[in-house]
Amino acid sequence: MGSFRVTLRLAWRNLWRNHRRTLIMLAAVVVGVWAMVFMTALMRGMVDDMVTDGIRTLPGHVQVHHPAFQDDPSVANSIPPPSGALLEALGRPEIVAWASRIKVPAVVSSERGTRGVVLVGIDPERERDLSFVAGDMADGRFLESSEDEGLIVGRKLLERLETDLGKRVVVMSQDRENEIADRGFRVVGVYDSRLQAQEEGFVFAGRATVQRLLQMDDQVSEIAVLGTDYRNVDGLRDRVEAAAGADLKVESWPVLEPYLGSMLPMMDGFVLVWIVVVFLALAFGLINTLVMAVFERVREIGLMLALGMTPAGIRAQIITESTILLGLGLLVGDVLAWLTVRPLEKGIDLSIVGEGMEYFGAAAVLYPAFRWEDVILANVIVLVLGFIASLSPAVRASRYEPVEAITKV
Repeated sequence: MGSFRVTLRLAWRNLWRNHRRTLIMLAAVVVGVWAMVFMTALMRGMVDDMVTDGIRTLPGHVQVHHPAFQDDPSVANSIPPPSGALLEALGRPEIVAWASRIKVPAVVSSERGTRGVVLVGIDPERERDLSFVAGDMADGRFLESSEDEGLIVGRKLLERLETDLGKRVVVMSQDRENEIADRGFRVVGVYDSRLQAQEEGFVFAGRATVQRLLQMDDQVSEIAVLGTDYRNVDGLRDRVEAAAGADLKVESWPVLEPYLGSMLPMMDGFVLVWIVVVFLALAFGLINTLVMAVFERVREIGLMLALGMTPAGIRAQIITESTILLGLGLLVGDVLAWLTVRPLEKGIDLSIVGEGMEYFGAAAVLYPAFRWEDVILANVIVLVLGFIASLSPAVRASRYEPVEAITKV
């Protein structure tokens, strides 16, 4: 313990021998750490936003459907409503919400336009906690029950069809007999979505009304389940799959939305590469600072060796200097990044590049996500790489011959 205190005091004193050089290096570490954490928070926020919006678009965390439904989303590949063991499993505490839906391709026509859409028959009460439509209502009203005969459409689709709230449109799809089924609906509600593709792609009606239109009896297209954490859905999927039985297919959202599913491991890899790349740039400055510090006190190191300090003690002193410098930089950089991200958590308006953001599935408002696990990862990587970077000047200093070092001019 005594030798550690001596090493620590010597390292602290030597670190500040040249204040200007140390402060420049410290500033570089602070900026580098700030950039690591801040940019990671921006990327995390964008990915979280994309995944959350994707899940709210309708898949939920886990989905149950007919094995052939994904390849052929028609009325023929429908399933019975949940019952028995499945219904009991859906009532477990770890399930936040669930809903059964009708989801089929359809065509909606007004007096001035026609568009291909996905017709979704829903139970309004169950959808409130599960999907985007209830929370994104902009005009009119939401559906009142599964028997509601109104239609909810996106604002962008309303513009494409050149119609308006309160007007009637015709929805056409295929029924169970593969015959064309059509019905007039009055537009009772309009929703605004953060992604325009959603506004043009989905129309919503009461589930029972759609079942009658398509002659489906009480059959449904899918059962969507929402858990507590979108990052850990394997356990939820396994429990639902065990309750659903072999005749039904249960899939998690990364399988249903492979593009979004690939974003999480890609982001984790990006964070690691980003931290390593930034530190590699800092490592050259760190090594240069330590080498110069060693060069300036060659005679002092020789004297300490002559007085009995071991080469291991010299190495420990140099490495401790590096650790102190990095520790100070990490502390200030982390605090600065947190102070930068905190005011931005309410959202950064990127509407000026909104169309480009939508192309990647992101909304025009970015919400940075400051995660302590990312901060800890960055700090650990910086300290480990800093230790490795300081080994070279530390080993060099410990190899001086005492007599040669003391007489060195």
